[in-house]
Amino acid sequence: MKFSNRIKILSVITLSALIIAGCSYSFTGASIPPHLNSIAIPLFDDRSGSGEPNLREDFTNELITKFIDDNSLQIRERTEADAILESTILSISDAPSSVGAQGGIETVDARRVTITVKVIYRDFIKKTTIFEQNFSNYADYVNEGDIIALRNEAIQEAIDKITEDILLAVVSNW
Repeated sequence: MKFSNRIKILSVITLSALIIAGCSYSFTGASIPPHLNSIAIPLFDDRSGSGEPNLREDFTNELITKFIDDNSLQIRERTEADAILESTILSISDAPSSVGAQGGIETVDARRVTITVKVIYRDFIKKTTIFEQNFSNYADYVNEGDIIALRNEAIQEAIDKITEDILLAVVSNW
């Protein structure tokens, strides 16, 4: 085999190996500064004005659970933590998402709950703010049956999505 053909084959093999290797990745700890080992997650502040019961607690508990499951940072009290996530619920809206017609009359078939929170991620060790950003997500529910239960499920789904987004922003810089 000619030398130039061997180089071409090795180049193709090397390129293929790089492509395959590039396809397997992990987010855990990908962007957490190495000096941070723990984080405090105090109770969310609720400035939405919605009066939604347990919204602060539901958000806080879901976010803590996500960090415990991820295991990239240990949950600690504020006085013992290397970093903190301070979170504020800014708004929760409930608006029609799907409109239909029945007997010539417009009807709302589904509704969308949208929640927006502001998160500040602070590094206590270096005394810096790593990021300050808003996170928003939503969930839809049908406008029939037990509307209150369906709306509560939509709120929980939106909370789940937002807390997942927050976790990813902290551990993988997304």
